[in-house]
Amino acid sequence: MHPPPVDPPSRTPAPRTAVLVALPLAVASLLLLLLVAFSWHPLLSLDGDIARTTHRWAVGEPGATHAFRILTDWVWDPLTMRIVCAAAALWLVWRHSAWRSALWLAATCAVGTLLQQGLKAAVDRRRPVWPDPVDSAHYAAFPSGHALTATLVCALLLWLLHRYGAGRLLWWTAVTAAAVSVLGVGLTRVWLGVHWPSDVLGGWLLGALVAALAVASYERWGARRLP
Repeated sequence: MHPPPVDPPSRTPAPRTAVLVALPLAVASLLLLLLVAFSWHPLLSLDGDIARTTHRWAVGEPGATHAFRILTDWVWDPLTMRIVCAAAALWLVWRHSAWRSALWLAATCAVGTLLQQGLKAAVDRRRPVWPDPVDSAHYAAFPSGHALTATLVCALLLWLLHRYGAGRLLWWTAVTAAAVSVLGVGLTRVWLGVHWPSDVLGGWLLGALVAALAVASYERWGARRLP
């Protein structure tokens, strides 16, 4: 009889390393959250300057704006990212019978969604308002759900690829796609005038924070190791 399938041995840093990565992310996330919540004037001024400049570009470059709308609504949309996450979870179960990893992945994405919506409701920041908008969006502004979800999902998938021993070509292709997606979704949200730059920064920080804490918790409590 074959032995029962198990997750591979950890190829990632120890939980302590993940926690050390999470600490500066937590401090930066909390600081930015407080600055936004208390409407710190220098931050609001910088947000406004950048948003007004990019909106002028968006109005003046309809071709680029249309392309950015397709990217943000279909390629980097949170729903698309969650579907990718679900596909990865199914792959873990199908190829490796790694139910624990798949459930951990799904639960982490769910936590990211709850955090995003909870902060939006708590902070209740207004989105930019333009006399000539090029796009629209729902819910409050902070943090950017697109930026948070893209950062979280890309970070988790990269960690899983590393853990399961992805080849060099696949690894660097994934790293490139993740970098383009995370940076690109932030650019599109500001360009389309539906987020302030600090909303995007908050999404990046919080997405990375949730990913780091999730990896630390998995390595500490969830990993099933070979004898």
